[in-house]
Amino acid sequence: MAKKVHSSHPVLADDRSEYEAKREELKKAGVRYCLAAYTDVHGVGKAKCVPIDHFSGMMRGSELFTGAALDGLGQEPNDDELSVRPDLKRIVELPWMRGYAWAPGHLYFHHQPWPMCGRVVLQRAIDRAAALGYVFNLGIETEFYLVRRENGIVVPANPRDILAKAAYDITDLLANMPFMDEVIGYMNQLGWDVNSFDHEDSNSQFEFDFSYTDAMSMADRQTLWRMMMKEVARRHGFELTLMPKPYANRTGTGAHFNMSLADIRSGANLFADPDDPRGCGVSRLAYQFIAGVLAHAPALTAVAAPTVNSYKRLVKSGSMTGFTWAPIFRSYGGNNRTHMLRIPLTSPRVESRAVDATCNPYLAGAAYLQAGLDGIEKELDPGEPRRENMYLLSDAELSERGIKTLPRTLLEAVEAFETDPLMDRVFGQELKTAYVDLKSREWWDYHNQISPWEIQRYLTFF
Repeated sequence: MAKKVHSSHPVLADDRSEYEAKREELKKAGVRYCLAAYTDVHGVGKAKCVPIDHFSGMMRGSELFTGAALDGLGQEPNDDELSVRPDLKRIVELPWMRGYAWAPGHLYFHHQPWPMCGRVVLQRAIDRAAALGYVFNLGIETEFYLVRRENGIVVPANPRDILAKAAYDITDLLANMPFMDEVIGYMNQLGWDVNSFDHEDSNSQFEFDFSYTDAMSMADRQTLWRMMMKEVARRHGFELTLMPKPYANRTGTGAHFNMSLADIRSGANLFADPDDPRGCGVSRLAYQFIAGVLAHAPALTAVAAPTVNSYKRLVKSGSMTGFTWAPIFRSYGGNNRTHMLRIPLTSPRVESRAVDATCNPYLAGAAYLQAGLDGIEKELDPGEPRRENMYLLSDAELSERGIKTLPRTLLEAVEAFETDPLMDRVFGQELKTAYVDLKSREWWDYHNQISPWEIQRYLTFF
């Protein structure tokens, strides 16, 4: 049976009967407060807490926010406030914090969607896909570390988790089951259908796999997941970090995007082709999507890997286990983890391994979708899939094959983002300019610091 496709447009409760019915439903469930929520440009959740008796006003946009107080919203202190209009169908009760509901929504300004809101940017990309007959489905595999502080130093949460090759280790996975069991229970209560979880490559590093959905729902899930995981980790006496590279000599942390396009009417996966002559099991449409992503990869990296620390993950060495499992090349292959884009064996989809969990999932989702659609509209072709271990190729061999690398620093990525015309279409000129300014300042703030490494190496060297 074909999967039923739902519109991603927000349901705004202008009908009094709709919001009164929802308010009564929430009250009967024991909800006392609602979080009128959105994210800033970093993807960090923001909200006002509203007593349930004021639910109807919240749904009509009563909660106002001073945009100038946050990064990337394009407002000055003398501007009128923004309001959040929660999406009625996406309000969820917080299973780890009974009595509260999370109500994500678009930001509005004078009753119009605010173009510098991440959800509005993603909605625009989704609408473009819908006009072409597609639904963008997305799954995010987020890795994370559990850590604690010991004499001011960040160390793995479990002091017994010390294996040099820790991937899939049973003992250390089970040692963290009180935490794992609690959060998995919450995720399943939210309907996310956790299908597996494991100990990742490094010490106290883990990953959950749960069901994919449409891109807006997945971006909402990722935002809520981050809130939930950090809070539950604190209850268990440790911290959860999504920092891409918290340890120089250990594997980094990613948030792989698993992407496909479905038919907007039937829900059929349009990336599937069991007769694919290239042997990857995907369609011509999928290859065009891949080609679009590769064509815009340098610019995409600025939103998919948006921090200074992200580029310490995107290297091919520096892990205790030999490889970092992170991509550095603008290339694709079948079930091959040394590429930016991988086509897994298990289902017809495209996985980007360049994304990390510091990204704003709304902005990154919009950018990847628009890049893929650009490849489809231009009927681009990515060439044959590469099957070799990319980490083992010399610079001469890479040059001979015409393989280029992803940006090596945040500054390089931001420069590529600034000069890619597609990013104007994705973000609009105002948000694009604000993002470039913000991330350029972040780079230079970092660059102008004097690190302990520099002091140790140069202080008395000359």
